[in-house]
Amino acid sequence: MRMLNLGILAHVDAGKTSLTERLLHAAGAIDEVGSVDDGNTQTDSLALERQRGITIKSAVVSFAIGDTTVNLIDTPGHPDFIAEVERVLNVLDGAVLVVSAVEGVQAQTRVLMRTLRRLGIPTLVFVNKIDRRGARYDGVLGELAAKLSPAVVAMGAATGLGSGDAAFAPFDDGPAFAASLADVLTEQADALLAAYVADEGSLSYARLRAELVTQTGQGLAHPVFFGSAITGAGVDALMAGIRELLPAAQGDPAGPLSGTVFKVERGPAGEKVAYARMFGGTLRTRDRLSFGEGRAGKVTAISVFDGGAAVRRPEVAAGRIARLWGLADVRIGDAIGRPGKHGGRGHFAPPTL
Repeated sequence: MRMLNLGILAHVDAGKTSLTERLLHAAGAIDEVGSVDDGNTQTDSLALERQRGITIKSAVVSFAIGDTTVNLIDTPGHPDFIAEVERVLNVLDGAVLVVSAVEGVQAQTRVLMRTLRRLGIPTLVFVNKIDRRGARYDGVLGELAAKLSPAVVAMGAATGLGSGDAAFAPFDDGPAFAASLADVLTEQADALLAAYVADEGSLSYARLRAELVTQTGQGLAHPVFFGSAITGAGVDALMAGIRELLPAAQGDPAGPLSGTVFKVERGPAGEKVAYARMFGGTLRTRDRLSFGEGRAGKVTAISVFDGGAAVRRPEVAAGRIARLWGLADVRIGDAIGRPGKHGGRGHFAPPTL
């Protein structure tokens, strides 16, 4: 199966954790959608997170969309915990940036999108809360284009804004949507523009859709979906977009061993458990690792995220996220293997937002 390590990012209270719950439910990973207000979400496990209704530590959950296994990383939106977001950006193959349909683009939204674009991380935009009073469509699209990226592509229309009947209908392959795609995509691809001019403005929808996949994967174009994490409106369309438009994880399982640690927590017995994204090679139980500065350790157990709960495995290959035991001296940000030669985008150090 294809593997995708996906981050969900947003300004605080835009609905990031609620969207995570809805995605898990839609994928069949959970039976009931948890509530931030009720403190029973899958990714907010700390007592303070449940008490305050905010995400403090990044959390990893896994589910499948068709032939794609998604390791979803729910990150904090509150600026006080921006360091957690910085660490996660090192391990992403793609991202969903959540924007409120009521408040629109906010300060943290701009900071996050600027960083995502600088790092070239493929990003979809999900405009949440279309069921809330004051929800907007054209106004938010205008803000996205003016403040985040000129290459935003509306993937459908929202109806019933501000009501419980709010819905999102993806555009079909008609001429209007094709023209909209051409307007955005030809601005960033000279070959496509030349073909567009040569064909007198006539490009097949199939070619435009393929170009949308290419430019999204390059972090140039940003498809926009509308919906509601609370009601589920638009979530199926977003999931289809995640599967089609975001690129799969890369890395050679037979290559040199390399990865990065983006989270460390304590297990039931107080032992350190490291969350690592593998960029190259295959790590096996009992392998000995060095982290630099004279620190080293032997992996005693591995659990791999693979379409559900993390499962104990004897090894973890490139492209995957795993929990590692036995590394008593490991720290967040440590490189596994030879730093800078990991087959990823080449940024081990946390980026500056």
